[in-house]
Amino acid sequence: MEQLIVARVEKFKTKKEVPSIMASKKEKALSVEDLPGIGAATGEKLRTAGFDTLLSIAVATPGEVVDAAGVTELTARKAIKFARDNLDMGFQSGSDILEKREHIEKISTGSKNLDKLFGGGIQTGAITECFGQYGSGKTQIGHMLAVQVQQLDPDAGVIFIDTENTFRPNRIKQFAESMGLDSDKILKNVKVARAFNSDHQMLLVEKAEEMIKQGFKAKLVIVDSLTAHFRAEFIGRGTLAERQQKLNKHMHALAKLADMYNLAVYVTNQVMAKPDMFFGDPTEAIGGNIVAHNSTYRVYLRRGKKGTRVAKLVDAPDLADDETVFMISEKGILDAE
Repeated sequence: MEQLIVARVEKFKTKKEVPSIMASKKEKALSVEDLPGIGAATGEKLRTAGFDTLLSIAVATPGEVVDAAGVTELTARKAIKFARDNLDMGFQSGSDILEKREHIEKISTGSKNLDKLFGGGIQTGAITECFGQYGSGKTQIGHMLAVQVQQLDPDAGVIFIDTENTFRPNRIKQFAESMGLDSDKILKNVKVARAFNSDHQMLLVEKAEEMIKQGFKAKLVIVDSLTAHFRAEFIGRGTLAERQQKLNKHMHALAKLADMYNLAVYVTNQVMAKPDMFFGDPTEAIGGNIVAHNSTYRVYLRRGKKGTRVAKLVDAPDLADDETVFMISEKGILDAE
């Protein structure tokens, strides 16, 4: 095979054609079908199950590959090892990570105060969670972000997973028109799906990735709200472990989307009052440590005085705890006067 490639290379009249042959050879070597023990038919099964790249195989467990492709465990282990050997899955230097983070984009909320709280806006490559009581502004911020993201790129797409029937296209239109933007074009770039239960909600994240692979230029994924279905379906302490396991899997899928496609994930979350807290604010987000640990940035929203909203940054890997005040009007999210 190598001799044949060399013979073909020698026939080329220009040097520019040589890299393309070598690149195509490398590309072919890194396809799913070229994994040991994985042929065309088995490769198709893997692709159907979502294992369409070497990275997805490399991070999978042997059991997952066995279930998806119907191969033996030994074959699955060989395929996973081959994928890992052909990918750079080791350590990177801090400077490499810094260079990667230079591609991070920030979506404005419309309020300078709120943007400052987030370190310049809602970041791509991360999950941002806003939790608070009803009427605290969680959904309104989501609608505003759906408009503002298209300021970064006019063709930027938005995926809105609606679990509580909160999406309102007229609000998107109102925000867009107040900013002098084409509301019809913006609405066409927003893809909305209503999730009717937790399994459907998790499935929609998989569908979102399929849309991106098919060419939809998503820059923002909104889940409003994250825990509504999980809270309603899993009742009592006996179901807590199962609920948290599913919620953890769901959050990991969202984190994967954010990291692989450099998009922002904005999730809203419900709250509850801690019955054992007698001093201070008893409000606590649903989902416990699972949601807390998987969210990159966490902001607590509450009502303030004279129609204002208060946003408090409670967790961030690179920002100090802070608090700011903003307002919600017909024109959008604004700084409080």
